[in-house]
Amino acid sequence: MTRLSVNINKIATIRNARGGNVPNVTRAAVACEDFGAQGITVHPRPDERHIRYSDVREIRPLIRTEFNIEGNPTVQSFVDLVLEVVPDQVTLVPDGHNAITSNAGWDTLRNKDLLTDLCQTFHAKGIRTSIFIDPDPAMAAGAAACGADRVELYTAAYAEGYPLDPAAAVAPYLAAARQAQACGLGLNAGHDLSLENLAYFLKAIPWVDEVSIGHALISDALYMGLEKTIQAYLSQIRKK
Repeated sequence: MTRLSVNINKIATIRNARGGNVPNVTRAAVACEDFGAQGITVHPRPDERHIRYSDVREIRPLIRTEFNIEGNPTVQSFVDLVLEVVPDQVTLVPDGHNAITSNAGWDTLRNKDLLTDLCQTFHAKGIRTSIFIDPDPAMAAGAAACGADRVELYTAAYAEGYPLDPAAAVAPYLAAARQAQACGLGLNAGHDLSLENLAYFLKAIPWVDEVSIGHALISDALYMGLEKTIQAYLSQIRKK
């Protein structure tokens, strides 16, 4: 079954708005696992506007399922952090320093040398490496050529197009997913997946290994509570 990894960045955003340690990010990570999440995702940025590097260090020994760290590996401090804490998975995301959120995948062809070196660096520590890509078969093939273990499909365009035409919205993702599968890559997906659009995506691409969901899930939890929300997402995953 596709695994649900909960991105807890938004919990850290709320904490940072007031300072102090409320809500407690490490407690939230443990609670997500207790409530059924099969992984925890964090995306530390250099300005630490949500998840801090210190959070990553504190969370790592508490995780019992899978720990996924996302971030821009052109920042040496990010690479050093990943090598220090040794997560189960690192997801390489080319987000700009001033980007509000991730907004594009890697061009795995133009950045082959960089990404190949990074994959080798993380593999030397036994870290599964996933490359964040747009829904383009050529980018999936390029990621395989770089030595990645998985790709994560950037699903913002799918989420935007889903209300108008679900089949058209998912079509390029299916093509990229098939290419990834043909190359022997594992498959992750994330960004703007929600209770509304998740089940359809997974029915179309049932071999997705993992979905990483943060903004929508934490927003839903404001109304439903964290435990019920995680169970609701797991229910949508089981519908595939």
